[in-house]
Order: sequence, then C-alpha cells, then structure tokens
Amino acid sequence: MTLLENYTREIFRSKCMPGAEGVHCHATLGSDIRDVLPYLNTELGGAAFTREPPSVTLQVHGKLITVYSDKIAVNALRDENEADKILNWLKETINDTWERRQEITPSYDAVAKPVLFEILKLLPKTNCRACGEKTCMVFAARVTDGVKDETGCPDLTDENQEKLKAYLSGFCFD
Repeated sequence: MTLLENYTREIFRSKCMPGAEGVHCHATLGSDIRDVLPYLNTELGGAAFTREPPSVTLQVHGKLITVYSDKIAVNALRDENEADKILNWLKETINDTWERRQEITPSYDAVAKPVLFEILKLLPKTNCRACGEKTCMVFAARVTDGVKDETGCPDLTDENQEKLKAYLSGFCFD
C-alpha cells in the first residue's frame, strides 16, 4: 500500500532576505503521513522529533528538511530542480519506509549530534578561510551538520585531527 501518492509544491524566496540566491520549498501532501514519521525518524536519523504536532526534522546534504503529517518544508535550495529531486526522493523514502515498517523499530527521539563547541575547541581559531568557510565557527557548524569533517581544516594539528576524528566517530551522518 502506498502511503503518499502525491503532493503540490510551492517554491518561494525568503521574505526577510529578498536578495538571497537560494529558494525554499513547501510541499502540501495529498495524504496524512503522521504514522510513518517515527519510522522515518529511525531510518533517516532525525535531528529533531516532535510528537505534537508530529514532525521530524532532518539534516541531509546541508539542507534542513522538516516532514510534518501534512506537509514538507525544505530550505536553502539552489533552484526548482533541486526541490523536485529532494521531494521525489522523500516521497519514495516515505513509501518505502511505510512498506517496511514491520522491520523497523520506531523512534520518538532525535539522533545525537556533535556539539559545536566541542569541535571548535579543537580548531586553530584563526579564521584563516583555508577550509573555504568565513570563520572557524562556521566550519565547526558545517562539521556538526556532517558537511565537513576533520580533513577539511588544513591548519588542524595532527593531534587535534585525530581527536576530532575520534569524537565524530560516535555520531551518524547519513
């Protein structure tokens, strides 16, 4: 049985940042998917899970995606094509997860995430930009999101690189 058959999407630019290059997307779902959310949380490692109103927030490829019982919100997209790819992937993932729910233990908790300040403590804090980010704080945030890792900071000492690698090994970045 297919849980999510269709959706309609709206692409828009941020009203508070009209000059932003990226777009956002809201998809209104054709059916209520609240029953799959705890299973989806298990499968995709949700960064946040809310029981009422039911929702799971995911961090996937640097995107923040929140799946509600009746809609999906995705931020910081390049364009409509990227929105369509993510929405189609989510639709397939939702339906696949629903089909396999008997094999999955539902989770009502968020997955543990690295602590930004624990990462920042190991960085050189020079804001040299060699990693491609404006500051060491931004680099640390990208690490917590799973977008960067211990190899992304060229000025990280070998000792701190090993410490950061060990620290990050305790977390899942799917």
